[in-house]
Amino acid sequence: MNTSWILEEAQKEAASFFEQAGPSHDYWHTERVVSRSVYLAGEENADAFICELAAWLHDVADKKLNESEEEGRRHVQEWLQKHVDDRETENRVMDIISTISFRNGGDAVMHTLEGQVVQDADRLDAVGAIGIARTFAYAGEIGETLHRPDLPGAEKQNTAIGHFYNKLLRLKSLMNTRTAADIAAERQKFMIGYLEQFYSEWENKA
Repeated sequence: MNTSWILEEAQKEAASFFEQAGPSHDYWHTERVVSRSVYLAGEENADAFICELAAWLHDVADKKLNESEEEGRRHVQEWLQKHVDDRETENRVMDIISTISFRNGGDAVMHTLEGQVVQDADRLDAVGAIGIARTFAYAGEIGETLHRPDLPGAEKQNTAIGHFYNKLLRLKSLMNTRTAADIAAERQKFMIGYLEQFYSEWENKA
């Protein structure tokens, strides 16, 4: 199996698929997840090829970017069947892609180290400075307001700031690997500091 060729083709697939995507889930998000997956694989002794391949394809199956979740998975499976002449590799990658999402509050459990690595890499791109940037980019894409101080419970609001409470600030405790947990802890501090500054400016205290 020519792993270098497969990874090159996976990169091309991602570049083509995300050509018209918005900045919150674009090619550069995928490229960052790939880079972080390779790094985490090295730190955690995971299979780097499986991690990188799954990372390149992880959002190609995302239901937000397809007509349905089933269509997205079918697209990836057909790509794998065309490019990967090994059913075990295909199954391992599909298992990761089918489980990686934050749906249902992040309850999905990865059963392999490679899945944990890619899931952590994806989640790390949703925290810290880049996570904040992507949050506001996504809010703009779907027309969400920044903040609604007139409503109680920011964590219950469908706003950009609400997204911090119902997802971003929860991700630190959901990391699978020690390496990712350490990175997430530092990024958590940055996000908390950002929220403090945001509220101070909103209330004209800064």
